Amino acid sequence: MKKGRNSTVAETKKNLLTRAGLNKLEKELQDLKVNRRQEIAEKIKEAREQGDLSENAEYDAAKDEQREIEERIVAIESLLKNAEVVDDAEEGSINIGCKVKLYDKEFDEEVEYHIVGSTEANSLQGKISNESPVGMALLHHKAGDTVTVETQAGALEYKVLSVERFNEE
Repeated sequence: MKKGRNSTVAETKKNLLTRAGLNKLEKELQDLKVNRRQEIAEKIKEAREQGDLSENAEYDAAKDEQREIEERIVAIESLLKNAEVVDDAEEGSINIGCKVKLYDKEFDEEVEYHIVGSTEANSLQGKISNESPVGMALLHHKAGDTVTVETQAGALEYKVLSVERFNEE
């Protein structure tokens, strides 16, 4: 069996983002490159002017901060390089970029989640990844559907109450 030339090359994982997530990353990158770089250069300049750099804690702290800023810039640029905006979900069907209201049958309560790409996930803000067990199980369901999510703790059952696109900036 003949193998294709690219068969051994690993596919680059796409970073799925909502439009709002993409905008947020682009704004952060712009701020880091334009404002934060300039601020840190000023801090380093001021610390240098204080004399002996070997015992200058302000200089060391400024250099550490500069390194963190540059690492974040590289990380964001890498994310954006492989970013794919997901905005074309079928109307009423759960996909990335949707806000879903669910009825949690076990806890007899309503919960609300935003389905986002893994790079935007933040459970404290109610943003769950499409790759998480709950996110994966919900994909492509519609209002009225009952969804069972298999977890290590057992099966969870949700009834989808509503699905809507969300646009947060």
